[in-house]
Amino acid sequence: MAKDLFSSHPPFTPPTTEEDRLSWLRLIRSPRVGPTTFHRLMREHGTAQAALDALPQVAKAAGVDSYTPFTPDQAQTEIELARAKGARMLCFGTEAYPGSLAAIADAPPVLWCMGGRKPLLQPMVALVGARNASSLGTRMARMLAEGLGLAGYTIVSGLARGIDTAAHQASLKTGTLAVMGGGVDVIYPAENAVLAAAISDQGLRLSEQPMGTYPQARHFPPRNRIISGLSMAVIVVEAAEKSGTLITVKDALEQGREVMAVPGHPVDGRAGGCNRLIREGATLVRNVEDVLEALKTLRRDTARDSNPTAKPAPPTGTAPPSDLNAAILNLLGPTPIHEDLVIRDMGLSAAVISPALVALELDGAVQRHPGGLVSRA
Repeated sequence: MAKDLFSSHPPFTPPTTEEDRLSWLRLIRSPRVGPTTFHRLMREHGTAQAALDALPQVAKAAGVDSYTPFTPDQAQTEIELARAKGARMLCFGTEAYPGSLAAIADAPPVLWCMGGRKPLLQPMVALVGARNASSLGTRMARMLAEGLGLAGYTIVSGLARGIDTAAHQASLKTGTLAVMGGGVDVIYPAENAVLAAAISDQGLRLSEQPMGTYPQARHFPPRNRIISGLSMAVIVVEAAEKSGTLITVKDALEQGREVMAVPGHPVDGRAGGCNRLIREGATLVRNVEDVLEALKTLRRDTARDSNPTAKPAPPTGTAPPSDLNAAILNLLGPTPIHEDLVIRDMGLSAAVISPALVALELDGAVQRHPGGLVSRA
C-alpha cells in the first residue's frame, strides 16, 4: 500500500536520439492517437516506446481489438521523405521547440519544418483574414506586416490566398512563418508555390501533418490552433461573420492570446466578423502604431505576471540589479547585434535570455531594432 501511495508517473523524456524520434513519430501517427492522447500517454509512461508497448492493451481496454500501432517501417519512410525534401523534425520538449506553442494544452508533439530558426527566435504575431480580400484589406495587411516586421516581430499566417499571402510577402525580409494545412512539402494553393519557396529560403514553413499530405477541410481547424498558439496576439484583417478565420480567434481566446481586428464598412460582408470582434472587446486596429502600443502593454503585463512579487519598474533608468541583467548589459554595446548572438554568447537558453531582454527593453535599458537586433540604450 505504501508503494501505491507514493508511486508517481515516470518523468517526461524528450527525444534525444534517432531511435527516440522514430518512436515519437510512430506514437503520434498511430490510430486514435492525437496530440491530447499523446501527451496523456507520455505522462503515464514517460517515453514514446513505453507508450507504444502499452497501446494495444490500452486499445483493448477501450473496446478496440486487433490494434496495430504505426510501424517502424512506416515511420522510417516518412523520415526518409522528409530528409529528401529538406525538412527537419521539431519535437515537443526540446530546446528548439517554441515555448509559446508548448504552453497550449494540445501542443503538436511533432512538427516538420522547412527553413531557418530565426522566425522562432523573435516574438510572433499572427495576421490572418479573408481569402477573397479586398484591395484595401490587402494593402492594410501589407502595411501591418511590414511595420511589425521592422519592429522585430515575426509574422505568422497560413499561406492561404488573400490576407495570408499579403502578410507573408510583406514580412519575408524581416521574418515570416507559414503554418501549413497539409504536409510541409505540399503547397496549397498551388499559386503560392513561388512564395512558399521564398519562405523556406528566408523564413520558415511548418506543419504537424505527415509529409506528403494534401490538405483537406478537416486539417485547417487544427492548423489554426498552431497559428494562434505560436503568437502573442492575433490580428484579423477582413473576416465575414461565419469566416473560418474566426476559428483562429476562438483558439486564440482559449489560449489566452490578445485579439485585435481592423474595422470595416458595415455594409461590406468581409467586415462583419471584424466589426463584431471589436464590439465584443477586441482591440481596434487603425495602423501599426495601434498594434505596437497594445503589444508593448501586453509584454509589460506578461513580464510583470511572470514575477508578481517584483516592484513596478520605474519609467526611466536602468534595469533592476541582477547578475543576469548586468551580464547582458555588459555584453551589449551601442552597435546592434542579433538576439541569437546574445543567447549564444551568454551560453544560456532562449527561454532564459529572451524574457530578460524583454524586461530590459521595457525598462529602457535595451533598444530593439529591425531584424531581431538589440543594442544597449
